[in-house]
Amino acid sequence: MKIGIIREGKVPPDSRVLFTPKQCATLQEKYDLQFVVQPSPGRCLPDEAYASEGIKVQEDVSDCDVLMGIKEVPKEQLIPNKKYFFFSHTIKAQPYNRALLQKILEENITLFDYEVLTNEKKQRVIAFGRFAGIVGAHNGMMTYGNRTGAFELKQMHKYDDYAAAIAYYKTLSFPKMKIVVTGTGRVANGAAEVFDHMEIRKVSPQDFLEKEYDEAVYTQLDCEHYAAPKEDKPFELMDFYQNPQNYKSIFEPYTKVADLMVNGIYWANEAPAFFTKAAMKEEDFNIKVIADVTCDIAPVASIPSTLFATTIAKPVFGYDPESESAVEPYQAHTIDMMTIDNLPNELPKDASKSFGEQFTAHVIEELLGLKNTGMLERAMIAKDGQLGPHFQYLTDYVQGA
Repeated sequence: MKIGIIREGKVPPDSRVLFTPKQCATLQEKYDLQFVVQPSPGRCLPDEAYASEGIKVQEDVSDCDVLMGIKEVPKEQLIPNKKYFFFSHTIKAQPYNRALLQKILEENITLFDYEVLTNEKKQRVIAFGRFAGIVGAHNGMMTYGNRTGAFELKQMHKYDDYAAAIAYYKTLSFPKMKIVVTGTGRVANGAAEVFDHMEIRKVSPQDFLEKEYDEAVYTQLDCEHYAAPKEDKPFELMDFYQNPQNYKSIFEPYTKVADLMVNGIYWANEAPAFFTKAAMKEEDFNIKVIADVTCDIAPVASIPSTLFATTIAKPVFGYDPESESAVEPYQAHTIDMMTIDNLPNELPKDASKSFGEQFTAHVIEELLGLKNTGMLERAMIAKDGQLGPHFQYLTDYVQGA
């Protein structure tokens, strides 16, 4: 099998890559496969590093059996009748990628999406969530430091790697502040990891709401802390997952005491938002910075002030609650929003190495036909001009205008 690692075509470009040069070389030695790497000046690991490991670097990838990238491939760069792997951002019927999926079906492309590569227990086997949470928490703290002037923290991508950022944390002291992290999955745990490295004390949700502290503290919320059944009955996690439309938000107490919010949940479209735009106008709405790692775009979003995704080049905008619009950040009346949607790209070397390890451990033998647990079928969004068997629910989406 010949696998092509394609150059990222989406703008702004992503500098991550699927495998490091050493990982490519190791896989070539172990299995009957060959890598071809398309040249890219923006990749975090240079072309020369691949060439030095004996990996072929060339522009033409048309004879590859499988083409692999990170972000969505622009429609005009798709090669018909090929197998592709990338994060397509179509499984929630995202309107901005409808035309991309239509083109994939039109060109008889087989598309596998990393986001839905799962094991037999339906657990994801490849995810950048930890790195999204790490960078989200870091950049949220950067935003709070910029707003208050209480400490100075550079944006994550300005550090060589995560280890360098951790070393810098040890030189800082943080003001009295309260940080709320939502979620308990990879993203939220990545965020909590940063606060632990910053030596910020973790407290229980109840203590967070009821107690005063003379230091920076954070708490981490599970679903039952921010959502409750609309009817008067006990919270049941599986019911919340299956019927999120039957739940209401109970997050309001945290808006009155938290200074910084890091949102790291997986949000279903039918689930309640944490709060409303009207609530953000109230004088007792205390949150001044929101790092929305989840980054679903309003109005269908868990955070109503996530008006758009920001970029690594311009990571923060100010949300004016009165006009409900985006303005310049760091003003007295703004709530400052960090809503980058490709956060792991700020730690590209760490994230790339992790990705290659996960793909090698869980997917490569499935791809080579050495084992079959149904993983690839479960992740196959399109094949032969038709939606995959697990994605028939997208029929109305692709037939839309």
